[in-house]
Amino acid sequence: MKTPIRNTAFAAFALTVLVSGAQAAPLPQDVQGGSYKVETGHTQVIFSVLHLGFTNYSGLFSGATGTLKFDPAHIAASRLTITFPVNSVSTTSDMLTGELRAPDWFDVSKYPTATFVSTNVVSAESGDADVEGNLTLHGVTKPVILHAHFIGSGINPMDKAYTLGFQATATIRRSEFGISKYVPMVGDDVTLTIAGAFEKQS
Repeated sequence: MKTPIRNTAFAAFALTVLVSGAQAAPLPQDVQGGSYKVETGHTQVIFSVLHLGFTNYSGLFSGATGTLKFDPAHIAASRLTITFPVNSVSTTSDMLTGELRAPDWFDVSKYPTATFVSTNVVSAESGDADVEGNLTLHGVTKPVILHAHFIGSGINPMDKAYTLGFQATATIRRSEFGISKYVPMVGDDVTLTIAGAFEKQS
C-alpha cells in the first residue's frame, strides 16, 4: 500500500483531505485568521490504495499534531505543519496492521513519524486552495500538493474553542518514499486524505 498514504501532513494529514467532486464554497467573510493548533481528537489522515486490482483499500492514521497560521485575506501567507505517528496506522485487518508497522513497510521503529510542511499556498476563486509543501515519510522528503477544501468554521459547542475545518487530498507514489513491497499487485499510487480540525490559540 502506498505504504498506504500520501502528500499529513496530514492533513493532515490526514488528513482524504478533499472530497472528490465536492462543490467548493468561498470562505465566509467572518472566518477568523490567526494561529491555530490541530485538534488531535477530530483530525484523521486516511490512505487508500488499489489492492490486487479488486478494491480501493483504506486505512487510517490518528494522533496528528501541528499548527496552522491562517490569513483569509492573504491566503498565500498561510502556513501549515502537520505531523502524525506512523505506528498509529489502523486497518480492518489486525494482521495487516501489524505488517504495515514492520520493516518491509513503514518500519515504525526507525521512522516513527511523518510530517508535511507547507511552502506555498495558492487559492482558487472557488474558495479551495492548493497547499504546496514537503512530505517526509519513511526517511524520505518529497514535494507534495494538498488540494484543500474549506468545510466550516465557528465555535465548537463542546469545548467553546473557535475552530476551522478543512479536508485535503493528495496522491503520492509510495515507491518514491522507499515503500515498494508488492508493487504493482498493491498499487504504487496512494491517495491521502486529511480531515483536519484546527482550534484557534489565544
